[in-house]
Amino acid sequence: MTAAIEIENLSSAYPDGTHVLDGVSLRIERGERVALLGPNGAGKTSLALHLNGILGIGREGLRTGRVSVEGIEVSTRTAAEVRRRVGMVFQDPDDQLFMPRVRDDVSFGPANLGLRDEALDERVRDALADVNMSDHIDRAPHRLSFGQKRRVAVATVLAMKPDIIVLDEPSTGLDPSSRRELADVLESLDLTILMITHDLPYAAEMCHRAVILDQGRVVADGPILDILRDTELLHAHRLELPYGFSPPSAH
Repeated sequence: MTAAIEIENLSSAYPDGTHVLDGVSLRIERGERVALLGPNGAGKTSLALHLNGILGIGREGLRTGRVSVEGIEVSTRTAAEVRRRVGMVFQDPDDQLFMPRVRDDVSFGPANLGLRDEALDERVRDALADVNMSDHIDRAPHRLSFGQKRRVAVATVLAMKPDIIVLDEPSTGLDPSSRRELADVLESLDLTILMITHDLPYAAEMCHRAVILDQGRVVADGPILDILRDTELLHAHRLELPYGFSPPSAH
């Protein structure tokens, strides 16, 4: 069966020659929910940006190895299709919300795919319904709470009908109610999810598998609760469970 994400021996560097990823190989099956963990500077976000060609396309010498999404190798030729299939939700929703109204932000991507009129309106309504933000369709994004902005950012991605969603620190800045609202949204999605996070309890709640990346290399990959119970492993890679949190014995 074709994997949702298949990475083979991926190495990459910044234009100044600084190495970011070093021989990363990773396979994520369709429908999996995987937490990508690791200290700051480990290469987590860089890895995610290779999945839809934001990094590594059209820059000779900056990437070696192979990255495939839903059986499509990421390249200059396939970039448009890959970017439709892989939705990126960035850490700061203000990086994704820039239009006067919520409906304009959510319709921006599908409109660029050529959707118009009722088909476009239906796509926007469905995406906002998926994140429980239908009542805010005509609000200005800057009038929303941070948690509401995060859910609208997710809606802008869902409107593109992706196969995979990559979330960069999705719980950062959210109060407990907003964390729960976002978790409810993510749990309802029948998609492959890759979650970059330092929030280990949230990762344990949302994902069944964890991958630890450190110094550009995969250093652990397995059931998330097994990894979170390995205190020596966490300590070795500068990951810490919050005080009072103990991973359950079964998911």
